[in-house]
Amino acid sequence: MLSKLFAKDGTKSVIASLISIFFGLVVGFIIILIFAPNEALEGFGILLSGGFYRGTESFSQMIYLSIPIMMTGLCVAFAYKTGEFNIGVPGQYLIGSFVAMYISIRWTFIPDSLVWIVAVICAGLAGALWALIPGFLKAFKNVNVVISGIMCNYICLLLVIQGIKSTIYNSTGAESMTIPESRSLPRTPLDGLLSTGDSNLRFVVAFLIAVGLCILAWVIMNKTQFGYELKAVGFNKDAAKYAGMNEKKTLILALATAGFFAGVGGALPYLCGSGKTLQITEVLPDEGFNGIPIALLGFSNPIGCIFAALFMGYINVGGNYLQSLNIAVEVIQIITGVIIYFASFTLFIKHVFAKHEANKRKKEEGKV
Repeated sequence: MLSKLFAKDGTKSVIASLISIFFGLVVGFIIILIFAPNEALEGFGILLSGGFYRGTESFSQMIYLSIPIMMTGLCVAFAYKTGEFNIGVPGQYLIGSFVAMYISIRWTFIPDSLVWIVAVICAGLAGALWALIPGFLKAFKNVNVVISGIMCNYICLLLVIQGIKSTIYNSTGAESMTIPESRSLPRTPLDGLLSTGDSNLRFVVAFLIAVGLCILAWVIMNKTQFGYELKAVGFNKDAAKYAGMNEKKTLILALATAGFFAGVGGALPYLCGSGKTLQITEVLPDEGFNGIPIALLGFSNPIGCIFAALFMGYINVGGNYLQSLNIAVEVIQIITGVIIYFASFTLFIKHVFAKHEANKRKKEEGKV
């Protein structure tokens, strides 16, 4: 029965993700039951209602929270197609945020109606350029991308802090200036309809950009020669080289493209008119690391990253409302961790059933 359910790779991924989510929610309920037994059922109901708990206000928050992690998840997923674990996402995300804010605030020679376009593109290019560092180190010096990515993260953090202090520092607090509303993303009718909790929030265009890039990444991966080379290099670099592919060039371009996605992800939340600022603290952005579970839950599929990000946004909104019952918001982090664990475990399940199907085919071929 299960082997039939796992017959197709796409079905395998969906079922594995659903299994992960189910067990994560079950463990979350048990934890809530242990620490707040009297409010457990009500709290779990709030958690499950998440993005719809307070109608359009909750829904808009879910969409807004999903945007940056959708992009960082896409960044991790795209790089992983070459077999590389891009842990440098936080730095690529952070430099994209800074570049977008700097352009929006300081480049006053660009008209207000066009500055967001320039900011988004330049933020993506900044992320791509920063991702080239671990890309070149891996391609030409065989330096582990994890090691170089971690080093680049903290170098970027310190550079951004210095850049904020030198260019867009808010002297009244340890943070950057905010982007003027007139130079934020354009407003759409849906923004006013959905953003009842924050009338200034402009997330529809940002969400459409994020989804559009996920679709573009899927097309690149599955419908282009570059995408074929990505997967070939990911499966076996030596075989790809023997087949005439430039594995170094493919690796560098893959990481640069992934960095572009992360840089755009860093720009979008700050351009939504939310008044979000860059803090001058030596702490890497959570959105960068949260892209890892998104890519894992989406099984490194760009379309899967869309739904995984929406789910995480949904759960996080519900988790924020749990605080009204004096239930610690850290419960959400535990649930997320359990989901990641079971997502990893279901990879093993997929492997077992794939092996079972392969053995079954061999036996059938032997009989013939």
